[in-house]
Amino acid sequence: MTPIEITKENFQHEVTDAKGAVLLDFWAPWCGPCRMLTPVIDEVARARPDLKVGKVNIDEQPELAVQFGVQSIPTLIAFKDGVKTKESVGFVPREMVESLLD
Repeated sequence: MTPIEITKENFQHEVTDAKGAVLLDFWAPWCGPCRMLTPVIDEVARARPDLKVGKVNIDEQPELAVQFGVQSIPTLIAFKDGVKTKESVGFVPREMVESLLD
């Protein structure tokens, strides 16, 4: 599965109302570490069909970044049944990304 674009318009449906695990990647196109993390996120999305992966472009969705207190990017936030469970800031390897989902 490929990551989906999360916006303030689809956040409720894709994250809050979602059953199971959701991983959000808060990023921006100008962010070097975000570009480094993209292939890792894509790999996790392909390897975990049980997981919904979303990307939040903070330049286009500043309200969501503020709502979750995102001050540095990339920031990964894991949700379980619509509730925030874990968070990671900065580039992390695949193993660390998957540990957010445990």
